[in-house]
Amino acid sequence: MQVSSSSSAGKVSSGGGGSEIAKLQKQLQSLTEELKNVATSDMDAKAKKEKVKLLQTQIQMVQAQISAIQRARQQEQQDAQARKAEAAAQSAREQRARTETQSSTSLGSQLDTYA
Repeated sequence: MQVSSSSSAGKVSSGGGGSEIAKLQKQLQSLTEELKNVATSDMDAKAKKEKVKLLQTQIQMVQAQISAIQRARQQEQQDAQARKAEAAAQSAREQRARTETQSSTSLGSQLDTYA
């Protein structure tokens, strides 16, 4: 019996996550269909069992890749939000420092005037 393995255990990259997920979902659908077809195939019981085990393993791998890409994408979104929040906080600190500097300079000139 020959059992072909078409594993797509590749590098997880969330940059093209949408298209990568679509490819993996298509592969998942194909593997699932192949798994259904094993039941009606004319292979002997041992071969069917091996084929089912292989297909189930491949399905789990593809599902894990999809999950990893989704987690990476979610992490990137959280990182982007954190950077945006930090930038806003830094801008607020700088604005407050400028306001305090202007306020103390103005107060200092008023004291000199009345002294």
